[in-house]
Parts: sequence; C-alpha cells; structure tokens
Amino acid sequence: MNVMNVMGAPEMLRTNPAHAGTAKISNLIPGQEIAVNDSSDKKMGTFETYLMNAVKEMNDQQLDVGRKTEQLITDPDSVDIHEVTTAMAKAQMSLSLAQTVIDRVVSGWNELSTNR
Repeated sequence: MNVMNVMGAPEMLRTNPAHAGTAKISNLIPGQEIAVNDSSDKKMGTFETYLMNAVKEMNDQQLDVGRKTEQLITDPDSVDIHEVTTAMAKAQMSLSLAQTVIDRVVSGWNELSTNR
C-alpha cells in the first residue's frame, strides 16, 4: 500500500527581510552576504524623513549626471558613453517620479481642503 505523506506548502526562498514568510533569509549567490536590518528595534521614520531622503537621492543622481557629462567633455577616454546615458536615464526617471509624487500630493491636499 502506497501512503502519501501530506505536507504543508513548501517555504519559498526569502532573500529580502521585507518579504512575508517565516523562512530564514538566504543567499541566492553562495558567498554573497545579505545585509539584514533587524526591524524589531528599528524606529519608523517620519514622512518628512522619507521625503527628504528621496529628494537627496534625486539630487545626487542629477549631480552625478553633471559630473559624468563634464568628465565626458573634458576627458572623453576616461568615461564610457553608456555610463553617461544610463546616469541620464536614471536621473530623468527619478525627476519624473518626484514630479508625479509632488503633483499627486498637491492635488490630494487641494481635494482635502475643498471637502470641508
């Protein structure tokens, strides 16, 4: 007689602590370490903190494009054109995302203020 062992669903491989599940965080690439932030003692930031960090990151990307473009003009052999193009695309995307978020926050605020 063949007895089938009934088990629960297998645990999925977790590589990010933000993902749901109870399995331990594991590496996809052997030898590569994954930084795990312990969220038990982590203090949640404010909206202002998140917003300021996002604006700083966007500004850093814009400045990086400026540096790479200047380097391309002054010493063309020291920088790859693909790096400049990629940096420009990242900066454009982050600026577009910031603009969209700002527009939605402003329209949400206007909607809330008119619904008194």
